[in-house]
Amino acid sequence: QVQLVESGGGLVQPGESLRLSCAASGSISSITTMGWYRQAPGKQRELVASITNGGNTNYEDFVKGRFTISRDNAKNTVDLQMNSLKPEDTAVYYCNAYRMSWSGRIDYWGQGTQVTVSP
Repeated sequence: QVQLVESGGGLVQPGESLRLSCAASGSISSITTMGWYRQAPGKQRELVASITNGGNTNYEDFVKGRFTISRDNAKNTVDLQMNSLKPEDTAVYYCNAYRMSWSGRIDYWGQGTQVTVSP
């Protein structure tokens, strides 16, 4: 079992910044990639950014140049620094981790943290 706990969400104005943190615990030795997803009302959950255990990062186009994902393997944490926030960034942000099992990919999810960007 893997547990993921997010923190750092809140209400900010456009142009401001937030830093989200995710702490992983449990059976995490087989985790390969961690990342952040988000889901806005009425929309599908979408990938924001991901990072492998080797430190390779991937960003979706809508956050490139504004968001930075980082990972501390020793502390089992992954952070998302969000700068220049826009109203369209408003969503519930979820921490994700996955491992490969004998039968395929197994995903783990945090409970989510609300990010609201409003004037």
